[in-house]
Amino acid sequence: MEKIKIIIADSHYLSRQGLAMILNENTDFSLAAEACDYSELTYHTKRHNPDLIIIDYTSTKFNIQNIEHIAIKFPNVKMLAITELPNNGTIGRSLKMGVTSHLLKECEKDEIVEAIYKTYLGERFLCSKITSSVLDADNVNTSSCEGMKISDRELEIIALIASGNSNKEVAEKLFISTHTVTTHRKNILSKLGVKNTAGLVLFAVKENLVSPNHFLFSSAQ
Repeated sequence: MEKIKIIIADSHYLSRQGLAMILNENTDFSLAAEACDYSELTYHTKRHNPDLIIIDYTSTKFNIQNIEHIAIKFPNVKMLAITELPNNGTIGRSLKMGVTSHLLKECEKDEIVEAIYKTYLGERFLCSKITSSVLDADNVNTSSCEGMKISDRELEIIALIASGNSNKEVAEKLFISTHTVTTHRKNILSKLGVKNTAGLVLFAVKENLVSPNHFLFSSAQ
């Protein structure tokens, strides 16, 4: 495989050096540049056209809005955030703005390397503490599947959607029409009190319908 071209974006010198050591130890990775602020990040991203940006949007000279700007300017570049644990809600915002995967700086090297591979392939990877933080900040009512009268078929559809399948793909796997899937989806969203696929994914994680550590988000449906 071609080397995964990566830019490190972090205001802290020691953090950049630690990540650089991890990247340089792996022959599949190529460190294209380091950026200590948003201006440098946009310059290097335009110049090097990386596959992946590893960013700490909580560090001194970055902020969460930078995530959205990078996602708009460079839509083909994936982002892996590695930060201290932010306040509740911040992680969810970063995922909506364009971060693909999210780790904490306390994560081990092997987890960071796995996250890079997963993110490069388009898979979302979250460490367990990040997943817990996202779920704790969410208002999804998941006290009981039975209490919400979620049928086995609906649970099956939730798991497929949370695993990254489009409505059409779900229909093909279950041998039902796309219209039927769409109807089930609307009913499920109403029962769970959520508005979108992200809410279904959070429910699926809580109910162990998909892996709590890494899972695929479906594309726009």
